[in-house]
Amino acid sequence: MAQLALKRTWKGGGLVQTMLRTSATNFLMMVIATLTSIVTARMFGVVGKGELSAILFWPTLLAGLVGFGLPTSLIYNLKQSQAGGGELVRAGFLFQIPVSLVAGFVAWQGLPIWLADYPEPVVRAARWFTALMLPTILAANLVGALAQSMNRFNVYNGVRLYGPLFNLLGLLALWTAGQLSLVSAAAAFLATSSLVLVWSLYGMRDALRIDWFGGLRNTGAAKALFGYGSKVFGVELLGTLYSQFDKLVILSMLTAKELGLYTVVYALSRVFNVVQTAVSSVVFPRVTGLDNARIVDTVGRAFRLSLLVMAIVLAPSLLIGRFMMGLLFGEPFLEAEGAFYLLSVECIIGGGSWILASAFNAAGRPGLVLVRQAISLAATIGLFFVFTPLYGLNGIALALLIGAAIRLTVTLIAMRMAFGVKAGSLLFDKNDFGFLIERVRERGRRKGESGHAN
Repeated sequence: MAQLALKRTWKGGGLVQTMLRTSATNFLMMVIATLTSIVTARMFGVVGKGELSAILFWPTLLAGLVGFGLPTSLIYNLKQSQAGGGELVRAGFLFQIPVSLVAGFVAWQGLPIWLADYPEPVVRAARWFTALMLPTILAANLVGALAQSMNRFNVYNGVRLYGPLFNLLGLLALWTAGQLSLVSAAAAFLATSSLVLVWSLYGMRDALRIDWFGGLRNTGAAKALFGYGSKVFGVELLGTLYSQFDKLVILSMLTAKELGLYTVVYALSRVFNVVQTAVSSVVFPRVTGLDNARIVDTVGRAFRLSLLVMAIVLAPSLLIGRFMMGLLFGEPFLEAEGAFYLLSVECIIGGGSWILASAFNAAGRPGLVLVRQAISLAATIGLFFVFTPLYGLNGIALALLIGAAIRLTVTLIAMRMAFGVKAGSLLFDKNDFGFLIERVRERGRRKGESGHAN
């Protein structure tokens, strides 16, 4: 009976149930990312890990630079029902085809310059991987957004989970067959990601049955898609730069060894962002279109509770962090333990601020997010060039931590300007405990009803 009640709760369509499932997906993704990081660190060593990261880095960066806010705009417009759904989807996909070709060509020409200090086989692998992987990522982002807007979180979570899972399995298969190399590893990542994209397209086939190459019948759809996309693109562009500029600094100022160390501790620190990432991805499509009071109430509670949960998890985890790094990755990676501690705190602060930022996008005011991103990015980039020469990887982590604190502070100020809500009420609300107690009681009542029914 208890199992039946748990199954019903897990499969429910409410906001809390969806967050639980997405949090579970994020947790599995974190586990898979950690395992992948362990496997690649053990297989390739510190320098080889850095060279592999240099190959895999560029498509993710370029996808953020040329996404033009279309995934977020697709969610917003489909939820608002401002234009035809099929026309929105078609416009988004067809626009990304020439964009990916142009960006891929630029990357092909520029990578030998950007990776001038890396061996020629690494540069060659990076060129092919970037040119082929970029359109795959852009298409997957649009499919994920379409799934979110239609509350098809099974597809959305599948896109995010199956890619890393199959990447890991591909690496293990290559290692077992004795064929593992930097080039074969990159090829495995490309092949498995493409398979997951095909699966997601099949899963959303009902929404994709449209006249793909017919004439443009609804210009309003394109205007709505690119209109809102242009508003959020600045925010997402700055977000991409904020999340990727640290690697650019390492590529330009440090060595493959430092990049290998950093990618390991950075991935390990993201474990503390599991709940907050789930909340951000679920809350935005759920609150879009609601009145401002409900948006603030829902987003504020999600921010406070997720921050509390992750802060509780953080304290004991940091105590055993050094031991786990040595055990999982090997002694050479302990050189970056200081950066791991700083990045773990930064992860929680930054994740919380993104939850709050979803309120602005949901209310149709992404410009405020753009302002806070610009301020924090300018500060962080400036600190990169100050701290990196002085402290190396610890300097990069410290700059990110200070930047996350600035971003959260600016977000709290913007919440008061936009919605008239004080920072204190966003940081603490005693009613949250009553909310949690009521949720526990409600779950207990459901279990009781299930027990009586059986």
